[in-house]
Amino acid sequence: MTTKHLQASYLPDERPSTGKLLLYALQQVIVMFPATVIVALITGFQVSTTVFASGLATVCFTFITGGKIPMYYGSSFAYLAAIASMIAAEGTADQIALFEATKILPAELISKAQFGIIFSGIISIIAGLLVKWGGRDKVEKILPAQVTGPVAMIIGLTLAGNAMADAAPAVASAGVLASSWVWVVSLATLLSTVLFSRYLKGFLGQLPLLLGAAVGCAVAGLIYLLGGADMNMFRTIPQEALEASVWKLGDGSIFALPAFTLPRVSWAAVAAIMPIAIATIPESTAHIYQLDIYVNNEAKKRGKHYDIASLLDRNLIGDGICDMISGAVGGPAGTNYGENISTMAITKVFSVPVMMVAGILAMVISCFTPFIQVIFGIPQAVIGGLEIYLFGAIAVQGIAILIEKGVSMFDSKNIAIIAVIMTFGLGVNYFFGGNINFFGLNVPAVAGAAVLGIVLNLILTIGDKRAKETVAQ
Repeated sequence: MTTKHLQASYLPDERPSTGKLLLYALQQVIVMFPATVIVALITGFQVSTTVFASGLATVCFTFITGGKIPMYYGSSFAYLAAIASMIAAEGTADQIALFEATKILPAELISKAQFGIIFSGIISIIAGLLVKWGGRDKVEKILPAQVTGPVAMIIGLTLAGNAMADAAPAVASAGVLASSWVWVVSLATLLSTVLFSRYLKGFLGQLPLLLGAAVGCAVAGLIYLLGGADMNMFRTIPQEALEASVWKLGDGSIFALPAFTLPRVSWAAVAAIMPIAIATIPESTAHIYQLDIYVNNEAKKRGKHYDIASLLDRNLIGDGICDMISGAVGGPAGTNYGENISTMAITKVFSVPVMMVAGILAMVISCFTPFIQVIFGIPQAVIGGLEIYLFGAIAVQGIAILIEKGVSMFDSKNIAIIAVIMTFGLGVNYFFGGNINFFGLNVPAVAGAAVLGIVLNLILTIGDKRAKETVAQ
C-alpha cells in the first residue's frame, strides 16, 4: 500500500515535489533577503553581489556538511562596526566622501574588506576542528544551554529595534512614510502571517510568510492605487548598483552580473574584522542546537531521530569556509541565519533540498535585474511586519533550548549566567548603540554578552567542582 506525501512536515532528507520545492525555497529567500540586504546597505557592499554570495555560500555549505544540515548562510550584523572602523582607517577622504554620497563603497575598500573577511573564516574553521578533536561534550561545558539559550534570546531581542524601524520607517522619512498608513501595511502583514501559520493546514500552512508578504504587498498596492504617487511604498534599487555590474546584457535592465571584486591585501582589515568571527561561534552553536530540537520534535512523531547537534564541527567549519567563499566574490561575512531557522520551525519544512534550491534561487535573482528589483521593491513596512514575527521567534527558540535541556531556573548559577547575558546584551545594544568600546576595541552586544557568559560559566563551574569534591569526601 502506497502512502501519499501529504504530511505536514518535511525532514532534512526529504524532498518536496518540484512545485512545492520552489515555493518553499522562495519563501526562504524572502525571509533571508531583508537582513542580508540591510547589511549590504549599511556597509556599502553591492546588493546584488551580497545576495549572490549568500546563495553561493549556502549551496557550498550544503555540500561541505554532506547534505545533513538545513541551514541558510546570510550576512551577519556582528561585523558592521568592524567594517565601519576598517573604512575609517583605510579609506581616503575622497573614498569616504564617495561612500557617503552614493551609499556604495568604492571597489578598492570592498577589496580590502574582503581580505579581512576571508581571514575571519579561519576562526570558525579552527573552532570546528577543536570541536571535532575535543568532542562535543567539551564544547557543551564551555557553551552549555544556560549560555546558548540566552544568547539566542538576545540575538532575537537585539533585532527588535530593526524590526520596528522597518515596520514603521516613518521616523526617518517623509510623505506616505510619515503617515500611519505604514502601520496598516506592517500590521496587515504581521497579522495575516500569524493567522496563516495558525489556521492554514496542509501545503498552504507551510507558506505563511510568503502569503503574509503577498497580503502586505497587496495592501500597499491598494493604498498606492487609491492615494496616488504620494502613497507609494514600493522601493527601487539604486542605479549605482546596476552601473557597477561586471557585465550587462544591453543596458542591464534584464540581465546584469553582480559587481564581483578581488581581495586586496590589508592587514588593518584583518585586525578589524577577523576577531569578530568569535562572536558568531556561540550564535552558530545556538542555531545548531535550536535546529536539532525542532527537527527532532517532528521526527519523533514518525519514529525517527536526527542527531544534528553532533554535527556542530561540520557546521562551524562550513561557516568558516562560507565566509571565505563570500569574501572571495565580494560579499560580507556572515553565519547561518536565525530567520531561516524560525521559518523552518514555523512551517515545519526542514528539507535540505529546499535550502539548496533557495541558494540557487538567490544566485539567479542576483543576476536577473527584474527579479532583484521585485524582491528589493517589497515595501519596507512589509519586511518589518515579517521581522516582528521572525525576530521574536528567534528569541522564543532560545527559551526552547532552556526548556529542552532542562535548565533549572531556581539554580543560583543558572540565574546569574542568564541574567548577566540578557542584561549585558540588551543593555549594550539599546544604550550604547550596539557596541561597547573596550580598550579601543568595539565589542558587539551579542559577542560581548556571549564571552561574558562563557567566562562567568567557567568561573562558577569551578565552584561546582569543589562542591562535588567536598561531598565525595
